[in-house]
Amino acid sequence: MQFNPQSGRRHVLRSMAAGSLLMPGLLSELLAESSSGSGAGDPLAPKQPHAPAKAKRLIFIFSNGGVSHMDSYDHKPKLFAADGKTMGVGGGLSNEQRVLLKPLWQFRPGGTCGTLVSDLFPHLRECMDDIALIKSMKSDDNEHYQATLAMHTGSFFFSRPSIGAWVSYGLGTMNRNLPSFMVLAQQLPYAGTQVYANDFLPAYHQGVRVVPGPTPIVDLDRRTPQAAVQQLELGFANTLNQKHLAERGADQELAARIRTFETAFHMQTEARDAFDISQETAETLSLYGLKPGQTDGFGWKCLVARRLAEKGVRMIELIDGSSSHNWDQHGNMAEHADHAKVIDQPIAGLLKDLKRRGMLDETLVVWTTEFGRTPGVDGTKGRGHHSACFSSWMAGGGVKGGISYGSTDEIGATVAENRVHVHDFHATILHLLGIDHTKLTFRHGGRDYRLTDVHGHVVQPILA
Repeated sequence: MQFNPQSGRRHVLRSMAAGSLLMPGLLSELLAESSSGSGAGDPLAPKQPHAPAKAKRLIFIFSNGGVSHMDSYDHKPKLFAADGKTMGVGGGLSNEQRVLLKPLWQFRPGGTCGTLVSDLFPHLRECMDDIALIKSMKSDDNEHYQATLAMHTGSFFFSRPSIGAWVSYGLGTMNRNLPSFMVLAQQLPYAGTQVYANDFLPAYHQGVRVVPGPTPIVDLDRRTPQAAVQQLELGFANTLNQKHLAERGADQELAARIRTFETAFHMQTEARDAFDISQETAETLSLYGLKPGQTDGFGWKCLVARRLAEKGVRMIELIDGSSSHNWDQHGNMAEHADHAKVIDQPIAGLLKDLKRRGMLDETLVVWTTEFGRTPGVDGTKGRGHHSACFSSWMAGGGVKGGISYGSTDEIGATVAENRVHVHDFHATILHLLGIDHTKLTFRHGGRDYRLTDVHGHVVQPILA
């Protein structure tokens, strides 16, 4: 074979593959390996959990900016009555005196369980029979960046692996043709890419960001219409890559990059199909609040999350809001209504859709924010940051639906009983996935790290 320096890389690879350099046996082996996507020592192969898992997958929904608990899920009749009065509202962080602000929305019972939910979330109120509401959440920082970082990584001040990376590391993936951890985010929240970063975990476990729109993942289209030729090229390239990797002591970052090339090849069909919601019925689109042909919005994220879950993606995160447009209403609490309209019907649609397809029992759906808001007014019509207490919820795999757990004081300033720290929240999520949070560790810098650091207790009363 003659080498022409003017030839393109693809032409060279085709020529080498077709010529005498590759023997038929090796060629068959390359094609088999490329099509199977498996191999010895596969870091993303499905792993056995520490204990029988209630949930096979996790859909983690994060509302950025600090959703007010007393305006959404934590009914406080005395706060309505105390509107305009002055009281200490520090919640243990200080004894700051503030003028109290009543909630702007009425609360009504939801489902057959009767859990009270405000008019901010009328669609989710219908789903309370499937939801375990936690009204006694506790964080340790009143700043967005630190609280968002902690809710995703368990660390308030230092970069650590995200919960999605830990889940990928602990359980592997159920579909080698798609990433194990995918993040649907139009824009990034406080803490930026750290919310889905792998940090010191192997790079295979970093989240893959999907941006709603006509092209959710760039460069997904196949550049050559001949799939067999592309597969042959990648098989040959993989042989060279593996030789290169072996010569460098099986470097993890290099291995991750090689595996990414392989996953990208298979994503050309799997991911495209997952993002094609035109296959859904008009009734299903309506359930999520979507119009035919729509390729953006929170409803699109929720529907695609269901489709990715069906295809075996282990961890899916949905980001609601950004670092510049979110639930941080210092000036006017009435703006909470605009944000609630974006997510209420889509999330309720996701829960209903999973349930009717028989998927909710094996899918853990989590909704949270980074902290709550003060009972006292901030400015003239808003509320300030409040980490002393807030509300979150879980539904699906292994969760006892139709219950409320924990409580706050009469104005929602501090936890009154059954505190659930961020570390406890993470420990419970991992437990439902079959992972013992004390055993999911990774040695880095001379010590063993874990998502819950040296803290965390599973919240047993919310387990089915």
